[in-house]
Amino acid sequence: MTAPAPDFPAGFLWGVSASAFQIEGSLTADGRGPSSWDAFTGEEGRVKDGSRADVATDHYRRYREDVALMAELGVGAYRFSVSWSRVLPDGHGRVNDKGLDFYDRLVDELCAAGIAPVPTLFHWDTPLALEKNGGWLDRDTAERFAAYASVVAERLADRVPRWITINEPAEVTLLGYGLGEHAPGRQLVFDALPAAHHQLLAHGLGVQALRAAGAREIGIAASHSPIWTAGDSDDDRAAAALYDTLTNRLFADPVLTGTYPAGLASLLPGPVAEDLRTISTPLDWYGINYYNPMLVGAPQPTAAAADAGSSFGGIEIPPDLPFSIRQIEGRELTDFGWPVVPDGLRELLATMRERYGDRLPPLYITENGCSYADGPDPETGRIDDARRVAYHDGHVRALHEAMAEGADVRGYFVWSILDNFEWAEGYRQRFGLVHVDYETLARTPKESFAWYRDLIKSGR
Repeated sequence: MTAPAPDFPAGFLWGVSASAFQIEGSLTADGRGPSSWDAFTGEEGRVKDGSRADVATDHYRRYREDVALMAELGVGAYRFSVSWSRVLPDGHGRVNDKGLDFYDRLVDELCAAGIAPVPTLFHWDTPLALEKNGGWLDRDTAERFAAYASVVAERLADRVPRWITINEPAEVTLLGYGLGEHAPGRQLVFDALPAAHHQLLAHGLGVQALRAAGAREIGIAASHSPIWTAGDSDDDRAAAALYDTLTNRLFADPVLTGTYPAGLASLLPGPVAEDLRTISTPLDWYGINYYNPMLVGAPQPTAAAADAGSSFGGIEIPPDLPFSIRQIEGRELTDFGWPVVPDGLRELLATMRERYGDRLPPLYITENGCSYADGPDPETGRIDDARRVAYHDGHVRALHEAMAEGADVRGYFVWSILDNFEWAEGYRQRFGLVHVDYETLARTPKESFAWYRDLIKSGR
């Protein structure tokens, strides 16, 4: 028997998410400059299906159609990202008014539909001119980001009730600069740590710049996972603790406590103590992107590592790291190969409360979603994505349980509203509540769209 549907409090914010590079297309339509991801996708072999995001889902031209879909869905907020190089083609200096005009139109369209715009200022697409000068390895990029935040806020702050500085600095650091699986494709391993510090510094400077320009309700969207230990040995526990430090605490501790985990501050550049005061500028809320727990153990012998596989969710894991990523057995996998563990969300929120206590501001789940390639029925056109419905139903129930245990969560954003360009996977992974035919760009709501619409309407 299905458990009774939980009630959510009045005013709980239901939303959907997307990012500029993944959906906008029109990469040069209004004077937008190139980004690190334009360069990365132009390199042979970087994207698994060989595709590019030149058109993506054509949101730049079809945003009114997409906002109408969101209005039909009944969401209270749309989390999108601003393309930094569409606003500042070189990342600094000359402002591209035509690029800003697009976000003006989008914000106006959302407001007219009764949907709160929630812009993210950086969602991985560093202006290429800045990347060529070192990108997030260069301290100047943090200063450039603050100036960019001011430009956007001065145009939009009168209509935007909630802001996000940076999305998932962990992924940019680890996948972009550490392992080379994402833009800019660097393989620096632990020498990528300066990219983490400079993104966090950019966040703190960005919070200050946004507030100075009149912005309200400012947060960050950070990816977090429960870290499960693969075995009972001291080596397994040490490996899991290190992985937790590198993927969770390295990014949350500085923002929420003004300190780095023990031993890391000495590895980071610049006046770290002074920077931490900026990084920990108080937030109005904290965003969590949750997908799955990670099972981590001590490094495996070469033969065992080969038998277990050297990748997780399509990401190649080097064999010489001081930890190993293991597969979580006995769980359904999404098409991305990620285990479906709804209770991991409850566990994560409990850990955040225990770890940060009164320093933890109100929370929003800024991303939660799954990739399943369900397409239209050839006869009816209906898209029966029952697995996605089950995924979100389970996670929403786990979220409600966490709130009953004391987690102060104010909203939940589905990733994503549309099928889109999924970074190094190209168009192979579909996360959307709305199916996109990449030949015609036709939008077709899936059954999960109807499920979410009913949840929003009833609050149950």
